[in-house]
Formats: sequence, structure tokens, C-alpha cells
Amino acid sequence: MVQTTDKIYQLSIPTPFAVGDVHTYLLKGEMLTLVDAGVKTEEAWESLKSQLNSLGYRPKDIKQIVLTHHHPDHIGLVDRFDHLEGVYGHEDNRNWLERDEAFLTRFQTFFHTLYKQFGVDQSHEAFFKHLQDPLKYVAKGTLTRPLQEGDSIPGHSDWVCLETPGHAESHLSFYRSADQSMISGDHLLYHISSNPLLEPPRNPGGERPRPLVTYQKTLERCLHMDIGEVYPGHGPIFAHPEELIKERLNKQRYRSNKVYHMLEGGPLTPFQVCKQLFPKHIKKQFGLTMSETVGQLDLLEEEGRVRVHLEDGVYYYEAK
Repeated sequence: MVQTTDKIYQLSIPTPFAVGDVHTYLLKGEMLTLVDAGVKTEEAWESLKSQLNSLGYRPKDIKQIVLTHHHPDHIGLVDRFDHLEGVYGHEDNRNWLERDEAFLTRFQTFFHTLYKQFGVDQSHEAFFKHLQDPLKYVAKGTLTRPLQEGDSIPGHSDWVCLETPGHAESHLSFYRSADQSMISGDHLLYHISSNPLLEPPRNPGGERPRPLVTYQKTLERCLHMDIGEVYPGHGPIFAHPEELIKERLNKQRYRSNKVYHMLEGGPLTPFQVCKQLFPKHIKKQFGLTMSETVGQLDLLEEEGRVRVHLEDGVYYYEAK
């Protein structure tokens, strides 16, 4: 537990994931508020209770939870706070919290269809069997009211919502102009790059989100903001992220150029590109590596540097 200011406390919660601990933030003020809620494990719950107790609070003292995004390590313990006055976050959290069956079926179908179109062969069939495994770490609950760009956190009018999609379509960050502080969730991390992850479209039949393209736009937006202290979802608190953002953008530019040079050798499917780009990691981190690969191809398409054609139900990309 770290006291960052007299009104903000960082609570570090263990997760079963490779990323390690996740941070939640306790905001004191008119409404005692928890920003994000860790992962749904007993270890995480005991850790959260212990840290609250060290500050003189119990779980029932928390009045509301505000979510940066819908991933399991951020919304997992929402349903352990059964006395809350509200749960707030982006509208896209609702499908996950409320376990909308139509959405979950569409989620499964989306990836089955998409990966076949991207040339994924039967060697990775096991991935599809585990698509919904993360749900065991996700709370069941209700989104009281969605938040969007420009809204304030209820009871904390100094913290204003910024829509920062990319890592997740549901991603919000919270900015306090008085001291230029930002609660960044997984949008800005100091020690690792955020992974813009593939997701189904918000509405059935809609266009597939292009998370890396979107993420770069939100990074560029942050580059032109005055940001002081950054309170992230993982890793150390840091300040003045301008150079970090430039480094992240340059790294993505380097990787997209690397993919472009692969495509100069002839048309490739996204799966073929992924195997070349991440030969050591594709098997154990299939979803992450495919998301990164498709993101690079989306960037090249956005820049008009590649041609895309459909052949026998599979997409091929080639350099122009």
C-alpha cells in the first residue's frame, strides 16, 4: 500500500497472471471510492481487505467502485462489495459484469470466424476452448451508470473521465487538472507496453475494432496534454510521460516497418506473419501475439502501405 497524496492511496493486489500485481486506488473525499477492483481470487480479496484495514477502513465503507476497463484483473472483486451505492465505468463493461449470454456467444463466434479468416490452422484449436476461461476471474454485477468523456467521478468532481480506448474498447482514464494527475489504468504503464487486444465489435454486424490504430491515436492525444503524476494499473507510479509515449510510438513504428519488410517477400496471412514475428511466444501467448500482429497489419493498412485480398475465405496482406 502506498499513500500517493493525502487523498489517494495505491493498493497493490496479487493476480494469477504473468503481469503480476494490479493496482487499485482508494479516493478519499465526499464518496469513499475504489478505482478498479482487482481479480476474483481469495488471495486478492484478503489482500484488499488487509490493506483497507491498515487504513482504518472495512469493505463496507467503500461507497462506490469506478472501473478503468473490463479486464478480469480490474473488475474481479466488484461483487464482494454487496452494499455499494454504485458501480461506474464505460458502457462496454456491462456485457462482462452482467454476463450477457448473447454477447458471450457472439464473442466466441467472433474469434472462431476471425482467426479462420486470418489463416490460423488446427494446431491452435486449443485456444478456442479456453476463450471464456477468464470469466472465472470476473465478478457478476451491475453497471449502475455508464461514464463517458467529460463526466466526473461521482463525488469527486475534480476527476474527469477521458475515453482512452486501445488496450480495451472500454478503457477510461481519469484526469485531475488541478495538479495534472492521471489515473491511467492500463493505458499508460512505465515498465511494460500495453497490449491493444482484439475485441468483437460493440454492435452485432459492426466493423471490427482496430485496437492498435486506436491506441496510437489516444497516445498521441496524451502526448499533447499536460500530464504530471501517472497512477497506473501495473508497475511504478511515474511522472511526465512525454518521452515514454514517444518511445512507445517509435517502437510500434519500428515493428510495423519490420512487418512491412516481411510482406515485401510476398503475400502472407496474419497467422504466417505472427509466426515470423513471435516464433518463441506464439504458442504460449497466442491471443496476445495475434492481437499485436493484426494491430501492425491494421496500421500498415491505415497508412495505405499494404493491399489486402480475400482468397478461399482467408485474408492475405502484401506490400504495395
